[in-house]
Amino acid sequence: MPQNILTEIKDQIFYITINREDKLNALNIQTLSDIKNAVLSIYDNAEVRGVILTGKGTKAFAAGADIAEFANFNIEEGTRMSEEGHAVLRAIDNCPKPVIAAVNGFALGGGNELAMACHIRVAVEKARFGQPEVNLGITPGYAGTQRLAQLIGKGRALEFLMTADMMDAQTALNYGLVNHVVPADQLIPKCEEILNKIKAKAPLAISSVIRCVNAYYEKRADGNDVEINEFGNFFGSQDFIEGTKAFLEKRPANFNGQ
Repeated sequence: MPQNILTEIKDQIFYITINREDKLNALNIQTLSDIKNAVLSIYDNAEVRGVILTGKGTKAFAAGADIAEFANFNIEEGTRMSEEGHAVLRAIDNCPKPVIAAVNGFALGGGNELAMACHIRVAVEKARFGQPEVNLGITPGYAGTQRLAQLIGKGRALEFLMTADMMDAQTALNYGLVNHVVPADQLIPKCEEILNKIKAKAPLAISSVIRCVNAYYEKRADGNDVEINEFGNFFGSQDFIEGTKAFLEKRPANFNGQ
């Protein structure tokens, strides 16, 4: 049983809530393990069509890694911590179901890295984003240097990473770090609205879109080749047959994910 997260499946949406409100939902090793296991558990679960990841309370999505836990790590332990963190966030990034980060407050350090690993980010108006690691004498360790540059561009990412400044929600929206900024009472409803639109589409196609877009950033893959192969494979699927038939018959499609 997970120790530091709450989970629920409702209307084909898997809700994951980081449950360390007294620690501002800081990401200790156990919490990261809980998140990874929860996400992996729904990879092949046809009951789940999307994921919403958020933090407990109103102050923080996740206020970084738990510094007290790693303050005395040696080189080997620090390297292993980073490797494990990368593995957790790859599990989210590669999830075949869309994962939305519902950023309900501070997303700092590992918390911002966690949000960036999600496919879509929705933030409340008071949300704040930051990578303060240089203040601790280290760099981001959970792919923050990589995903931030992908999302907001090299120059902005370098300034953000080197100054350790915090970014407000409106700036994050303008820079492309988040997709939407909403009032606090609209955070989860907005995420549900997005997923309800996606739920009406072909599940196999949604998973394929995620793989194709991810391939653009994978150094060992050619995104165009991945797209060609993914596209061709759909011509043998029931969803393709149903989707094209429904279009020609001018009716809504009834996809079954096969």
